[in-house]
Amino acid sequence: MLFDGEVIDLLKRTIQKDGCIDLPSVGDSMYPLIQKGEICRFIPCEPSLLNKGDITLFWAESGQLVAHRFYHAEMIHGLPHYVFKGDTNLGFDQPVGKDRIVGKLLYVQKASRKTNVEDLQAYAWGKLILAMPILSGILRKYLNNRKSPQF
Repeated sequence: MLFDGEVIDLLKRTIQKDGCIDLPSVGDSMYPLIQKGEICRFIPCEPSLLNKGDITLFWAESGQLVAHRFYHAEMIHGLPHYVFKGDTNLGFDQPVGKDRIVGKLLYVQKASRKTNVEDLQAYAWGKLILAMPILSGILRKYLNNRKSPQF
């Protein structure tokens, strides 16, 4: 789904006013931590305080609202930009300015339980995916094979 600047501004105001916003996941780029249809709770964040591995909600240049893992910040034309990547994606997203960052993931509501990003399982997964980038390729291959029709 594509969003315009007015909708993003509304989301930012809502997350600041209410302290959080709940949104459903629609893709598989953060599999297995976040799966399609699970509800993700995002809280406000200051982009300059992001830590490597934080799952961050941002508005991409394409108009999509994306939640991917933060990798690093870099200066572009004298302004800080933030680089993200989905756990099952092979490449990094285009860097985004701080004005495009909406919030940071607090937890994922799974069918029967909440998985907080600070829970041991989620924390360990984040460290593992950061330390072993080859896992992204393995997960992508798994997801592609799972979607392929079996004859």
